[in-house]
Amino acid sequence: MEAQLNQLTPEQRRAVLMQAQQQANQQIMQDMVQRMVKTCFNKCAGTSGDRLDSREQSCMASCQDQYLETRTQVQSALEHRQSSGMH
Repeated sequence: MEAQLNQLTPEQRRAVLMQAQQQANQQIMQDMVQRMVKTCFNKCAGTSGDRLDSREQSCMASCQDQYLETRTQVQSALEHRQSSGMH
């Protein structure tokens, strides 16, 4: 694989690496959404049958909002740390 990468132009290598990063980011997002749904469902869903009642729906919305807000804060902190040169 590395030998194949060495045969590419620098522009082609950047494109391949960018595509790989995008795919990795998509996988990370899919995993995060799956964890969020599982976590919030386990926290909020009761035994009201096959549909969420209004209290459970409100809990799910709140849980997802908190999850996404936390993710945004962590991402911002990591980006700040990276741009500051701190590791």
